[in-house]
Amino acid sequence: MTNKATFFDFITEGNKTKGEFIILGAAMLDEEAITNAFVKIPLKTLNRHGLIAGATGTGKTKTLQVMAENLSEKGIPVLLMDMKGDLSGIAKPSPGHPKIDERHQKIGIPFEAKKFPVEILTLSKQGGVKLRATVSEFGPILLSRILNVSETQAGIISVLFKFCDDNKYPLLDLKDFKKVLQYATGEGKKELTEEYGRISSSSTGSILRKIVALEQQGGDLFFGEKSFDTDDLLRIDENGMGFINIVRLTDIQDRPQLFSTFMLSLLAEIYATFPEQGDSGRPELVIFIDEAHLIFNEASKALLNQIESIVKLIRSKGVGLYFVTQNPTDVPDAVLSQLGLKIQHALRAFTAKDRKAIKMTAENYPISSYYKTDEVLTKLGIGEALVTALNEKGRPTPLAATLLRAPMSRMDVLEDNELQEVLDTSKLIPKYDKEIDRESAYELLNEKIEIANDEEVIKKARKEKESVKRTSSRSSSRKSTKLNPFIKILTSATVIRGVLGILGKMIK
Repeated sequence: MTNKATFFDFITEGNKTKGEFIILGAAMLDEEAITNAFVKIPLKTLNRHGLIAGATGTGKTKTLQVMAENLSEKGIPVLLMDMKGDLSGIAKPSPGHPKIDERHQKIGIPFEAKKFPVEILTLSKQGGVKLRATVSEFGPILLSRILNVSETQAGIISVLFKFCDDNKYPLLDLKDFKKVLQYATGEGKKELTEEYGRISSSSTGSILRKIVALEQQGGDLFFGEKSFDTDDLLRIDENGMGFINIVRLTDIQDRPQLFSTFMLSLLAEIYATFPEQGDSGRPELVIFIDEAHLIFNEASKALLNQIESIVKLIRSKGVGLYFVTQNPTDVPDAVLSQLGLKIQHALRAFTAKDRKAIKMTAENYPISSYYKTDEVLTKLGIGEALVTALNEKGRPTPLAATLLRAPMSRMDVLEDNELQEVLDTSKLIPKYDKEIDRESAYELLNEKIEIANDEEVIKKARKEKESVKRTSSRSSSRKSTKLNPFIKILTSATVIRGVLGILGKMIK
């Protein structure tokens, strides 16, 4: 009893906060929840990023759902990456269950069923707000890193962007950039060589092949207009609740390059457009990236460096990034070191390699006199996790095995008719649903080539006409002489002299 009382004081003191916070659940000791020993996360430190990890089936997605709901309730918008398609239920209230009531009684907070304002976003042809960005907005540096090109090829991409900027050729979609690549080593080779230097056709060919590979992963759907305005992620509904924006990604799990392209573009755009927030006491936006290994597994070194830079810098914009994955080792160390909140669900030790990984994972958490962390990691049940956050002064809170609260919304997928209801009430779908294909580099360069070809044809025709005219004139002169031999005789010098001699004699 004394031990539990001491533990209660230890947890409540370590989670004390003066500002706003969300409650994740109640701390546990000896696999039993200590009622009212709340594990809190201060809103002030939510832009310090975080990790939600654990084996399959341990409750990671539900933890994500709980956090998203509580943030929305505080008026903070959320962006969720829904890889498995099981987060749409946030739009409907939980049907409740006796086990949920029992869980919340142990935690010490009443359960309340509630629905939340939801916006469905999509990268594919599925229903929802279309997420697009133009090639120009993406820029030569990000495009080079996504394509994983060499330094020389990256230089060529920068030159081609400069050429398009100088000549006002908008780069909107991949079709535009492919046309510029073809023009650079075809009809426009001389023009570009004179202005920007020689461009190797083998390099442009290699870049073109990588563009085609990106297209095959669905890049042709992502690049284009109308570009998504990141300010539309910050909407608050009429009840003061932040919108939970859910990106449907169920059909791009086998296309990691497209997912990386989208995430990098989104984070770069947010960093470029959001104002510096300073110490406001709460985040502007919180982003949860489910199946985060999809970003890192296929990423080049240059792309990883870019992601690491953005993770370090974007928190000054009031944006928190939360990576959801099975094992912390899925996230690079440079990123992992930037994460303030860590929620670790159970890990399974089936092999010697697993046990080694668990020991390494345990070393990432604060030392606790109440737990043997590596042992606790294998004993946690569904909906339980080890939690450590940052307090308002930036110090780690005490490590706590936590009985997590249940989601207030439905823990299941929406039926088709329910999903359609959400789509029908969307205010953003009409804004982004129409695909725009205005005049851009593709059309302008085709027109330029066509005009150049027409001018060449006219010039050639003119030369041929002049040649025919000269030939005709000479031919006409020869023909005229041939047909009038008498005139030729009369005009000859001999005849003229003879006539003049006769006339002279007659005068005498």
